[in-house]
Amino acid sequence: MGHPRRARKKYDTPPHPWNADRIKEENKLTQKYGLKNKKEIWKAETMVKRYRRDARHLLGMLTEQTIKERQDLINHLVRSGILAENANLEDVLDLTVEDILRRRLQTMVHKKGLATTAKGARQFVIHGHIALDGKKVDSPSYMIKRGEEDLIGFYPASPVEKQYKARTEKTGTDES
Repeated sequence: MGHPRRARKKYDTPPHPWNADRIKEENKLTQKYGLKNKKEIWKAETMVKRYRRDARHLLGMLTEQTIKERQDLINHLVRSGILAENANLEDVLDLTVEDILRRRLQTMVHKKGLATTAKGARQFVIHGHIALDGKKVDSPSYMIKRGEEDLIGFYPASPVEKQYKARTEKTGTDES
């Protein structure tokens, strides 16, 4: 059961720590998404593995309960924004780590143009300059759900918001 004050790991480490191809791929993802360390990639990989494992398990059986569980899994992934709304269970098997990393708050802030780089987006989130529907969120790994993309913005009291507004007014365009 475990100790109540010590949470379990949310990731599986790679089976072989010194695989050059895996390390190169992880370095590319770390650079592209501005991640702090490889542990964040491993968390995303573990999420993908679990979703795919559940999908394979559900594809193998056909009972009333598994039909309900299939729909629950698909609905969860659609609400999370990981899958398209018209997806089926076979689409779960095609999930990649990048599908998960694209839904992180840090990535969304960079995509919206609130930060110029992925690392800068991470810093804005950690320092409390980013809000979700007016509420400060300081976790770059926060998973953005499907309806929350438009609610991302600067925290109202943030000095960065004033700089951003001044910059967009000066250029005459909105970067988001």
